[in-house]
Amino acid sequence: MVIIEVSLLSGFIVTSRSRMLLENRTIVKKIEVKANVVYIYLEKLNDESQTFTLQLEQVIQVKNLKPASIKIYDYYQPGGLQISYYLGVGR
Repeated sequence: MVIIEVSLLSGFIVTSRSRMLLENRTIVKKIEVKANVVYIYLEKLNDESQTFTLQLEQVIQVKNLKPASIKIYDYYQPGGLQISYYLGVGR
C-alpha cells in the first residue's frame, strides 16, 4: 500500500468535491483528513504515470504563506520516503 500525505497550506481546507473525485478513482483505496493533512491510500503503484489533483479552498487569509509538503511512501517500507513542496496553483 502506498500513502500520499499532503500537508495543507496554512488557511486552506480540502473541498468535499475534491475528496469525492479522488474517492471515485479505482487506484484510491481510502482518503482521510486529519487536522491539516490529507492521507490518500493507494492499493499499489506501477510504472504508469499518475496525476492527483486536490482542490483547496482558502478560509483564512495568511500573509507570507510558506510551502507545504507532499510525502509519498510505501506503508510497509517507509524508508523510501519521497518529499516535495508546493505553494498551490492559481495564486
